[in-house]
Amino acid sequence: MARQERAEQTRNAILDAAAARIDEVGFVGASLSDILSAAGVTKGALYFHFSSKEELANALIGDQFSSAEELPEVENLGIQTAIDRGHMLAHGLRTNMRIRAGIRLVIEQGSFIAPASNAYKQWIDFTHSCMLAGKVNGDVRKEVNPYDLAQFAVASFTGIQLTSQVLTGRADLHERVTFFWATTLQAVVPPRRLHKFNPAGSDPQLLTA
Repeated sequence: MARQERAEQTRNAILDAAAARIDEVGFVGASLSDILSAAGVTKGALYFHFSSKEELANALIGDQFSSAEELPEVENLGIQTAIDRGHMLAHGLRTNMRIRAGIRLVIEQGSFIAPASNAYKQWIDFTHSCMLAGKVNGDVRKEVNPYDLAQFAVASFTGIQLTSQVLTGRADLHERVTFFWATTLQAVVPPRRLHKFNPAGSDPQLLTA
């Protein structure tokens, strides 16, 4: 058990060091020697956990979407679940260096071999499940396609967070996500059901971090 714990600590140290460097200078600018120095590990230890710099990048990309797994379990998915997930990811971008690095890697995916399409497909599929449930519940207008709506929501969040990063260092990210959902809900939800949803999310504590 002690060996497993040490191995996990080493892996986390490598990921944290890589995230810090990539968040600062990007994939190309983050050299393995800088990552090794910051993590305080040997090259052998790094290659024990990651076969290449690309595999290390993929691990960080996966962290970008891990916040979805932290959502409280709900009996039924729905539109509010998708809203809450967006705010949880926004919170992660403001507070979690690994998630920020993952976002930057996705934007820079042309700089390395491994594509980020699978991670985004999982995100779209999750959001699609939420919108399908909303459709069944009568929370999505008949003329709205749930899959198109899911792709629109994911693409919009990606652009929103990038704009927020450039203009305010993501200080206003939650406000921008809230505005997006407030506007989108007006367009896709029947008026009689709008009161069911909170575009600011279900957890106000996320907005204060």
